[in-house]
Amino acid sequence: MSGACTAVAGKLSLLDRFLPVWIAGAMAAGLLLGRAVPGLGETLATVELDGISLPIALGLLIMMYPVLAKVRYDRLDAVTADRRLLLSSLALNWIIGPALMFALAWLMLPDLPEYRTGLIIVGLARCIAMVIIWNDLACGDREAAAVLVALNSVFQVIMYAVLGWFYLSVLPGWLGLEQTSIDTSMWQIAKSVLIFLGIPLVAGYLTRRIGERANGREWYESSLLPRLGPWALYGLLFTIVILFALQGEQITSRPWDVVRIALPLLVYFAVMWGGGFILGATMGLGYERTATLAFTSAGNNFELAIAVAIATYGATSGQALAGVIGPLIEVPVLVGLVYVSLALRKRFTATTNSTQEPVRHA
Repeated sequence: MSGACTAVAGKLSLLDRFLPVWIAGAMAAGLLLGRAVPGLGETLATVELDGISLPIALGLLIMMYPVLAKVRYDRLDAVTADRRLLLSSLALNWIIGPALMFALAWLMLPDLPEYRTGLIIVGLARCIAMVIIWNDLACGDREAAAVLVALNSVFQVIMYAVLGWFYLSVLPGWLGLEQTSIDTSMWQIAKSVLIFLGIPLVAGYLTRRIGERANGREWYESSLLPRLGPWALYGLLFTIVILFALQGEQITSRPWDVVRIALPLLVYFAVMWGGGFILGATMGLGYERTATLAFTSAGNNFELAIAVAIATYGATSGQALAGVIGPLIEVPVLVGLVYVSLALRKRFTATTNSTQEPVRHA
């Protein structure tokens, strides 16, 4: 699936064909590593980038760079002209998503205020990182994903602190529920966006610009991109190992807490992805943009959520644990949804072919 969306299964690389196996293995390896090496989390956390362990930050940057190098930046204007896609994405990400996570957190964790707050913080952080690779694996529209991620980034800088205040303090007060607060600045959010989106975006853009100028688009897409492509999955697997290693002890020693946090997250991802996919299909966006709308709606910016939770409540807090559990649930669930999306893609193709058949005979 890394750049092989149109290939038949027999032509996929070993990495692509057995992706679920590699991801499951990375999770298991991370858990074993975390349990086998006491103090690993503290060691890895000694060097951080914007509140995130440096190995995780490097994994994310390596993961995103090849996908952003594949984007055809000269085609972005066709995406920005699609107001239905842009407005739908904004509504799903900044109205429905936070409200849904707030409702699920209160309904399913009424007795666990720290985890509940952590989940609400996750729900407010819209995805700007991993969604790039989920979209690419599902053969979504790369240009549309780049535009929607950029749009999310702008809104994140402007709205994150405001929505945090609303959902943690104002709305609970109106409903007679327990109130809390969030301590984050616009600059802290902007730093997260600049690091985890800005660096790989600039690198990807410059790679395409310089590569095409030097050797042409044909060489760039047929020779260079196939070499860069696998590094997205290498970065993903590395990130998964480190994430699970850092939280291995927490996961294995507090399994019931993990289950309680996981349940609302599972519902959230399913509803957001399903709602985005149904909306895109209903509007007739076509498979690629429908998949992009679904994945950009379901993913969350766990880098920012974890950084905010740690800065506000501490690294060992329940809020931070909920933030960390977020990507641990998101990874396997959205990988599964990649395969659901690819299965639905066949229906889009079949429908398109059947509607085109009379025209071809005419």
